[in-house]
Amino acid sequence: MAKTSSAFMGFFAAAALASSGMAFAQHQADTKDGVLVDKKGMTLYTFDKDTSAGKSVCNDQCAVNWPPMVAGDGDKAEGDWTIIKREDGASQWVYKGKPLYTFKNDKAAGDKTGDGKGDVWHVAKP
Repeated sequence: MAKTSSAFMGFFAAAALASSGMAFAQHQADTKDGVLVDKKGMTLYTFDKDTSAGKSVCNDQCAVNWPPMVAGDGDKAEGDWTIIKREDGASQWVYKGKPLYTFKNDKAAGDKTGDGKGDVWHVAKP
């Protein structure tokens, strides 16, 4: 009886770990104070020059200044969320057709120093 009991416990523990990993794979943004933020609480932005749905034109130095919200290999898109392949081969999260970015000068969760930059960067809103 003890062997059966520990076998079931091991099965349930493995199932719990698998299901928590699957939930983590669906990495999408959260909403805070009316804007989208990544899982670290950093403000997400959209770029007006990203005019083709599902394509980012922010590459090279632009992507250094405005790091893309990277999607992991196991992440799954659903609803308003999609994942695109960037020019550099990385995967990037897209919300309602707009690729998402953070801003290198935002130092703490909730900073919004990139909003309005060059009249082409804006906080992403749900």
